[in-house]
Amino acid sequence: MSAASPRALAGVRVLDLTRVLAGPWCTQVLADLGADVIKVERPGSGDDTRGWGPPFLRDASGIDTDESAYYLCANRGKRSLTVDLSTADGRAVIRRLATQCDVLVENFKVGDMARHGLDAATLRALNPRLVYCSITGFGQDGPYAQRAGYDFAVQGLGGLMSLTGEAGGEPQKVGVAVADLFTGMYATVAILAALRHRDATGEGQVIDMALLDAQVAMLANLGSHTLVGGELPPRQGNAHANIVPYQVFAVADGHLIVAVGNDRQFTRLCELLDLASLAQDARFATNAARVRHRETLVPVLQDAFRARGRSAWLASLEAAGIPCGPVNDLADVFADPQVRARGMVVEVPHPLSGAVPLVGSPMKLSATPVDPPRAPPMLGQHTVDVLREAGFGDDEIALLRQRGAIR
Repeated sequence: MSAASPRALAGVRVLDLTRVLAGPWCTQVLADLGADVIKVERPGSGDDTRGWGPPFLRDASGIDTDESAYYLCANRGKRSLTVDLSTADGRAVIRRLATQCDVLVENFKVGDMARHGLDAATLRALNPRLVYCSITGFGQDGPYAQRAGYDFAVQGLGGLMSLTGEAGGEPQKVGVAVADLFTGMYATVAILAALRHRDATGEGQVIDMALLDAQVAMLANLGSHTLVGGELPPRQGNAHANIVPYQVFAVADGHLIVAVGNDRQFTRLCELLDLASLAQDARFATNAARVRHRETLVPVLQDAFRARGRSAWLASLEAAGIPCGPVNDLADVFADPQVRARGMVVEVPHPLSGAVPLVGSPMKLSATPVDPPRAPPMLGQHTVDVLREAGFGDDEIALLRQRGAIR
């Protein structure tokens, strides 16, 4: 892709006062789309996730650096500015930068930004065009507003863990921090909508994003199951609450997924398994009947699947037009030819290691493509550049450094 390709958010400047995952995930998407994202970090330690390892990126000599794999996953394409917000000078730097930015994203506890004089009302008085996005665990109001919010706790409080895990087993969290990630994505959508409104009216606005809200919203059909049906959906393990068979099956050498979506596919599956009579049985002829009689049906299907290995079954299922797939580990995923062909693994230059492998962006835009990203920044890597661009003179920068406001 040409370096001169247009980018959808070219010219948009984002002041990123977030750390860990939900906020950085949001601002990483904005950076992928071409925004200039200035990541504001604490001098000395920076984003908490820089130390969340091992594993850490290794330098050219094979020695661990201070860049954790966790930090690298959520900060590509940004620039790092170190500012100490506990100092008056540091807070003044943020206020000055906010007058020159389009978006500010922060995930401080409710009230912290106001105590620093960096709240939405203060900064939007200086820059009415500013889109100010706050990400917290529980939002700016309500009885839980003052609580700290963490993905794991929110998955429990928001009901997701009650739906995840084996039937009859203990509740489980999802393997990745989905409440954080969904909140980051919803925040991105809200910011883009607010920018469109700002471009039409000249006015920015305030966005109040909460992990709990996002996690409840993503309950999707199972949330509706409870609200409309008046029933609590049970944990189904790898099965589906409303479709049968739609689950993982053990085969001779591992596991595979079968996702039958209609009665015609079920008939073909039965023929493939040499169980054609099942499709004519009134207990299994329709999906609704199969859901009611899953405890009888599934063991019969499972016994048949054990007869062959994964590759043989997948080839036969695909040939019969029955939705299916392997259960890959992550090494399989990143070696998969489709994943590679779609650019989901990228190598980008890094000043410490020479290059760093990153997961690529899934967004494929025809007119404003997502260019190969810059590596996640080292702590404070762009401090002087960002301040000079904002109009700070060398004497001012030296004084800020002397006073400990920047590093």
